[in-house]
Amino acid sequence: MMLANFWFLIVVVALIFYAMLDGFDLGVGMLHPFARDDTERRIFLNAIGPVWDGNEVWLVIVGGALFAGFTPVYATVFSAFYTPLMALLCALILRAVAIEFRSKVESITWRHLWDWIFSLSSLMIAFLAGIVLGCHIQGIPLDPYGNFTGTLSDFFSPFTILLGMTTCALFAMHGNVYLLMKTEGALHDHMRSWVRYTIGVFILFYIALSGWTLHKFPYMLETIKDYPVLFAIPLLTIAGILAIPYFIHRGFDGWAFLSSCFSILMLFVLFGIGTYPVMVLSTIEPATRSLTVYNSHSSELTLKVLAIIVAIGVPLVLAYGAYIYHVFRGKVRLDDTSY
Repeated sequence: MMLANFWFLIVVVALIFYAMLDGFDLGVGMLHPFARDDTERRIFLNAIGPVWDGNEVWLVIVGGALFAGFTPVYATVFSAFYTPLMALLCALILRAVAIEFRSKVESITWRHLWDWIFSLSSLMIAFLAGIVLGCHIQGIPLDPYGNFTGTLSDFFSPFTILLGMTTCALFAMHGNVYLLMKTEGALHDHMRSWVRYTIGVFILFYIALSGWTLHKFPYMLETIKDYPVLFAIPLLTIAGILAIPYFIHRGFDGWAFLSSCFSILMLFVLFGIGTYPVMVLSTIEPATRSLTVYNSHSSELTLKVLAIIVAIGVPLVLAYGAYIYHVFRGKVRLDDTSY
C-alpha cells in the first residue's frame, strides 16, 4: 500500500505542477482578446512562447501515471469522460496551432481569427478541467464492473459548471499576475489595473464554490475533522490568496506570482485530502463501486518499476523546466524572431 500511496502522490503532484505552470498559459490566453493592439497581443504570446509546450508535459505525466499505476481508474476515466476529454484534446491542439500559426501571415483578419481560437481554446481547456474535477467530487454512476452508466448530462450539473467557471477565474488571475511579472511600461500599468478585477472575480467564485461544497459534499471535510492540524491548510490557502494583492500593491510582482502558485498548490492539497483515497466516486453504492487507491492500483512489482522510472524521469523534467525558465527570465521584449 505504501507504493500505491506514493504513486497517488505522483499523480497529485503532476496535477499541481500542470495547474501552476500551464495555468498561467491558459490565463494569458483568456486575457488575450482584451489586449489593446497587436503589439500587446504579441507580447502576451511571447510571455508564454518559450514555456507553454513544456508545461504540458505534466499533463502527459498524469495520463501516464494513471495508465501504468492505476489501470482500472484510467480505463474508467477515459471511457466515462470520453466526450469531454476529446473536446479538451481538440482544444489543446487548437491552442497549439493558434500560437504557431497566428503570426505566419501579415493579415489583420488572419491574426484576429487565430487570436480568438487561442483565447476560446484556452477557456475551454480550463472549463473542462474544472468539470472533470467537479465530477470527481460529486461522483458519476458506475456499474459493478466500473463502467459508466450515465449520460453526458451527468457531467454538467450546476456544481460542476460552477467549479469549471471557478477554474477559469483562477487561471485568469494567475495569468494576469504572470503578465505583471513579464511586462513593463504602459502595458505593465495596464495589467496592474486588471488585477483588482481578476482577483475579485476569482474570490467571489471561490466563496460560492466553497459554500456549495461544504453544504452539498460534507465528506470533503471529514479528514480535516479527524486531524485538526489539517485546518492549517484552508487557512494557508486564504493567506496565499490575500498575499497576491498585498505583494502587487507593494510592487513585488515576483512574490505575487509565487503567492498565486502557492494558492493553487494549497487548493489542490485540499482537493486531494478531501477526496482521498477515492479516485473515482460512484454515485451508486459508493462504498462498493467506487475506485480507490487500495482497490485499483497495479501490482507491487509494476509500482516498483514505475518508481524507478519516476526517480529518473521527473528530476530531468524539473531540471529542464528550471533551465528554460532561467534562460527566459525577465521582461518580454519583441524582436525579429518573436511571435
